[in-house]
Amino acid sequence: MNALQSTNRLWQCVAAIGAVLVLSGCELPVPNSVQHGYRGTGMVQVYNTRILADVVQANVPPVATPQAPSEGPKAAQTYKNVQVLGNLSTAQFNRLMVSMTAWVSPNDGGCVYCHNPANFAEDSKYTKVVARRMLQMTQYINSEWKPHVAETGVTCYTCHRGQPVPSAIWFTQSHEPQGSNFMGDKAGQNEPAAVVNLSSLPNDPFTPFLLQAKDIRMNGPTPLPSGNRHSTKQTEWTYGLMTHMSTSLGVNCTYCHNSRSFQSWEDAPPQRVTAWHGIRMARDLNVNYMEPLTPVFPDNRKGELGDVAKLNCNTCHQGAYKPLFGAPMAKDFPELSPPPSGKPAQVAAK
Repeated sequence: MNALQSTNRLWQCVAAIGAVLVLSGCELPVPNSVQHGYRGTGMVQVYNTRILADVVQANVPPVATPQAPSEGPKAAQTYKNVQVLGNLSTAQFNRLMVSMTAWVSPNDGGCVYCHNPANFAEDSKYTKVVARRMLQMTQYINSEWKPHVAETGVTCYTCHRGQPVPSAIWFTQSHEPQGSNFMGDKAGQNEPAAVVNLSSLPNDPFTPFLLQAKDIRMNGPTPLPSGNRHSTKQTEWTYGLMTHMSTSLGVNCTYCHNSRSFQSWEDAPPQRVTAWHGIRMARDLNVNYMEPLTPVFPDNRKGELGDVAKLNCNTCHQGAYKPLFGAPMAKDFPELSPPPSGKPAQVAAK
């Protein structure tokens, strides 16, 4: 082998090693795709088995404790200051309290995370005031938002997953310009955030749509503008929300949209209607349950603008197309699904 051949062989080895290093950064194993529409339309769902395994593990529902008898004295007769669940039997009430402890604070003090051990009846801890309101919110979801949760329903575990504070919450972000090179309101752009997959899209796509009621639709039915005056900037807000929804549910855009016409409702999968209700449910809960609790939460639990934590799609879904992959947890806790009782009452500051 002459010197030239040796040099060529060396460069071939270097190139091969470089290719291995580059490819080692690619996602393995190769993602799979499942067709759920006509061939050639792009109606497929793409998933990676390695990532899916982690999501499945994170969405295993807890085993429900056996239901308690409804006979016997009521909780309101046995205990003091029972404002929400007083109609339950004492046995049913205790079962739910034990379940809530396992759902929310198994490693954070148990019962005393919300209660003063010297006097369980008093409301001295803000966590008890919040927990009472969250019980009402859960009942409200299961009774008034069936167009989104259907008969599957939710429990405290749907969001909390064994943590006092759900892992997926959000606060309104400040859009004040940073540094001397920016003028005016950047709208949170070019401030990479996990909620938009570290892209240049606005880093708070929730305030306009899940707290306020700004118009989400930006795709018109005609090739050229004809009454649809949405700007590119407004479109980027919508893209941010759609990116969040796709990641939160672990699905592609075509899970809810028909790739032939993204704006068409007639050709869209039924999941789009469910998602439409989900957006409005999140907004309803943030406005009527979370925001009124602002005076109750201490400052260290609030965002940089002094607002309380709020919910979005990922709060419940956490990477699954249905929370806990559709495990019907609410059926084991009928006390969390009472008859409709009208609009939620407001909570006074303590």
